[in-house]
Amino acid sequence: MIVTLTLNPSLDRTLGLQSLRRGEVLRATSARIDPGGKGVNVTRVLRAFDVDSHAVIPCAGPDGEELVRLLQKAGVPVTEVPVAGWTRSNITLVEADGRSTKVNAPGGALTGEEVALLADTVVDRCVSQGIENAPASWAVLSGSLPPGVPDGVYANLTSVFAEHGVRVAVDTSGAALVAALDAGPDLVKPNRQELAAAVGTPLNSIADVVAAAEKLLSRGVKAVLASLGADGAVLVDSAGAVLGTADPIDPVSTVGAGDAMLAGFLAAGARGEKALIEGMAWARAAVGLPGSQMPGPADVSREGIRVVRDPGGKPAGAVRLADDG
Repeated sequence: MIVTLTLNPSLDRTLGLQSLRRGEVLRATSARIDPGGKGVNVTRVLRAFDVDSHAVIPCAGPDGEELVRLLQKAGVPVTEVPVAGWTRSNITLVEADGRSTKVNAPGGALTGEEVALLADTVVDRCVSQGIENAPASWAVLSGSLPPGVPDGVYANLTSVFAEHGVRVAVDTSGAALVAALDAGPDLVKPNRQELAAAVGTPLNSIADVVAAAEKLLSRGVKAVLASLGADGAVLVDSAGAVLGTADPIDPVSTVGAGDAMLAGFLAAGARGEKALIEGMAWARAAVGLPGSQMPGPADVSREGIRVVRDPGGKPAGAVRLADDG
């Protein structure tokens, strides 16, 4: 069982455009509304592959009710915790050439009592699914923090869940990511920019990425899965480093690709080359779909994905990353 906690979920509204021209009145060529939020996306894609997963979210106002309705309609298991604020709506503008511009709303504030109730709900979901007999169970803590929530919330939650024998994956950025490192999560999944910010140095090559991930391991993190966009992904854990690369594809939308990568990696056992390949395959499938749509088995191909072990210690480790990471 994989339980996801999204403290700042959203309705994701996606509009298709021929091109984005500032200051003009534009006509959308398409429109769709999807459930949003990184943890929500992880559960959505896991359920599409028949992997047991359950989403826990705060819920407030009409947009929160619509979010829950969309998840239930899609057959996604969800437990909503009523809160006093509001559920945000995000807007993504997708141009005909695949470029995406996303505007994320801040979301409603959460009180300490509401965060504690959400944490209790995650623990309850894990225990109710027989965590003692399911050592592979995970709690996924992902996404941005709503206003007023302290940066250390994911660190605190990591400790709480670890006390209940639940493995923890953290996918966030900035101060929240840095604070979570010392709590020793089982997995963190930064992108290139987030990893660079966490270690305070630019990452210009695969060797730089491996070295940065090893710094996170030195702080207690057990594994780092770094997504690098068109440059692939790097996995670093106690077994060493593995680089995954893939043949280029024409992107339709990059929204949710990192969430699909995390879901595929966890679904495949969260360790080693097989899990890395699966995560990359799910991410590539997501890139080929519009808006925040999540892939299913029919969308996934593992062809063209290659892995190199110990890329930081071989000539491949010196390869420079593309500017767009």
